[in-house]
Amino acid sequence: MAELEFEKPIVELRNKIRELKEYTANSQVDFSNEIRILERKLENLENEVYSNIKVWDKVQIARHPERPTTLDYMNLLFTDFFECHGDRAYGDDAAIVSGIAKYHGEPVTVIGHQRGKDTKENIRRNFGMPHPEGYRKALRLMKQAEKFRRPIICFIDTKGAYPGKAAEERGQSEAIARNLFEMSGLTVPVICVVIGEGGSGGALGLGVGNFVHMLENSTYSVISPEGAAAILWKDASRSKDAAEAMGITAADLKRLNIIDEIIPEVKGGAHRDVKQQAAYMDEVLQRSLKQLQGMTKEQLVEHRYQKFMQIGQVSVSDSSMSMN
Repeated sequence: MAELEFEKPIVELRNKIRELKEYTANSQVDFSNEIRILERKLENLENEVYSNIKVWDKVQIARHPERPTTLDYMNLLFTDFFECHGDRAYGDDAAIVSGIAKYHGEPVTVIGHQRGKDTKENIRRNFGMPHPEGYRKALRLMKQAEKFRRPIICFIDTKGAYPGKAAEERGQSEAIARNLFEMSGLTVPVICVVIGEGGSGGALGLGVGNFVHMLENSTYSVISPEGAAAILWKDASRSKDAAEAMGITAADLKRLNIIDEIIPEVKGGAHRDVKQQAAYMDEVLQRSLKQLQGMTKEQLVEHRYQKFMQIGQVSVSDSSMSMN
């Protein structure tokens, strides 16, 4: 498993423990006591490191090559998944996967960004950066879900929509804008979860929900830290500074009421234990869905409207002025 820069002291200690165990197993010397001491030290070090993760470290965790993808969670959270392809206008886009499944026995529509786990798959899925036909495919499935009264669950994990010439020629901006418009008026429950990177309009194209949740080490921002640093300081190497200033972590977005709930991650990141991570997500999804299923069509639309209208509201206590 690939280790990140901030995890190096933990990795070194783990390697030392492993070496001692191997030496003990292959010799007459017993290092059991030393191993126990080092294991306690490792536990304390992990608690210290993982409880004080910096913003840039979270960015690296969100980008970890082994971080679980939409399909990983689909396989663990849903049954009877049937993938649907194509936008019925141009073609299929492998950067977005969508289909019908059962969630605890109830039919739902599931949609999410999908990146690859290796170079070959990343090329096929365009590194999780959708073309306009991907957003149109997603919208087709959303309207179908509305017709058959199925809740919609969206997983967000993209650096952003693909900015290439062909995508723009096929209406990238219009496709994302159409999704924002249509999702705001859907009369079925919509739950969105940021599971990795949530980048710019590419993330928002699947992000207009009654509830928007985030995994603890995910990020959600209008631009990447590298892009922001290049614009602000003409220096992409200052991406760490940009990440600190942008407020892109789950804690930042919860404080600003942009997201509804932070889903805890297993120690070290979701890639450490995908099944346990899915269990944490399952708990939040069940609770959110139960709350929404008791609402009428009109209440669902109003609930979503109020959620987004309150974002950015600031009250000035020492004057009569208020700002939206």
